[in-house]
Amino acid sequence: MAETPPILEIGSCRLGDGRPFFILGPCVIESEDFLRSVALRIRAAADEAGVDFVLKASYDKANRSSVKSFRGPGCEEGCRLLAEAGAEIGAPVTTDVHTAEEARIAAEFVDVLQIPAFLCRQTDLLEAAARTGRIVNVKKGQFLAPWDVKNLADKLEAFGCVGYFVTERGTTFGYNNLVADMRAIPWIQETGLRVVFDATHSVQRPGGEGSSSGGDGRLAPVLARAAVAAGCDGVFLETHPDPANAPSDGPNQIPLDRLAGVLAQLKDIHLLVRQTAP
Repeated sequence: MAETPPILEIGSCRLGDGRPFFILGPCVIESEDFLRSVALRIRAAADEAGVDFVLKASYDKANRSSVKSFRGPGCEEGCRLLAEAGAEIGAPVTTDVHTAEEARIAAEFVDVLQIPAFLCRQTDLLEAAARTGRIVNVKKGQFLAPWDVKNLADKLEAFGCVGYFVTERGTTFGYNNLVADMRAIPWIQETGLRVVFDATHSVQRPGGEGSSSGGDGRLAPVLARAAVAAGCDGVFLETHPDPANAPSDGPNQIPLDRLAGVLAQLKDIHLLVRQTAP
């Protein structure tokens, strides 16, 4: 059995100390006003549920299905807006990076650098993220087995990264479909890594709408409950005030007006699991 990984300090949050841990936010930064409004509502929902969270949003959806799809404001501007929103609501922030140069720019603004699933084995990107000194969150590629993440951790450590975790976000299951195998959570933990479960991307149907991805957003809370019951270290949830009209990943996102209830339920399940664990 691998050694217990260290607790990660992420601003006001702690990953791995036995308390619920959440990464929450919209898929993409649609505008400055949009991000600020959503961030304030997420803070209110988290306060109502009594949980801490890291605020997330993407500045560039670089791997969209169609060339015509909305992407975002770009790296430096997007990271600045995200940092300002996090400071206003008193939450640490995270975003995904796609190149070594973006990792260096984003590190000036955010607390956690996220490596996208499609890029999780890109050694140069992992090295650049590791060398910033920021905590790194690697999304496990849909093409990897749970135990393969140990190779990603070895790369990060080789480049001097001491604070990192993995996010499970489903595995390719035929065409335009993913499956979330809850066995992956203990299997990843057995490699000595903290694991966060991405409930919203796990219900995605990649490219399922032809020029965009589809998804089963109504099932995201279901999978989140299952993952918490399976003992994950945290939950990643994307949320939007109007998912049907979101410019990116709308079918997967949880309606913002439901977020407080979902968080409260996950907090209760987390407490129950910790109380009854052998």
